Amino acid sequence: MKSLILMTLMLATMKPTDKTVYDFKVKNIDGKEESLSQYKGKVLLFVNVASMCGNTPQYKDIENLYEKYSDKGLVVLGFPANNFMGQEPGSDKEIKEFCTREYAVTFPMFSKISVKGSNQAPLYKYLTSKAENGVADAEITWNFQKDTGRQRR
Repeated sequence: MKSLILMTLMLATMKPTDKTVYDFKVKNIDGKEESLSQYKGKVLLFVNVASMCGNTPQYKDIENLYEKYSDKGLVVLGFPANNFMGQEPGSDKEIKEFCTREYAVTFPMFSKISVKGSNQAPLYKYLTSKAENGVADAEITWNFQKDTGRQRR
């Protein structure tokens, strides 16, 4: 994938009281709350997605990556976001239908969130803020930015 941006960070020593991505609960694309703790021991790839972006065809490559490596522990987590030029205007239901119909997406998709700004979702605040994750600041600059949050404290 040409525009794949992986922010790979060194694995930090964890203390029992440190917050991790596994402490977060998020709503899946069907509106059911899920704990990210179900993915402990997996390699997680967080991707903010959008249905009407020039990068939208990446769904196919991301799905292929997921299919190829899911049996080796990779889990892609898709988070629709409408933060960049209104390129994800649909409802969760519309997004799910689009992803299934156009790209046969099978990786876990979650409810639409904000990945930046004053209403940034807590998970993305954690992923992008050194004050939260203890490792690095990593601003989300466009749709389909990827982050390997598993490697953060």
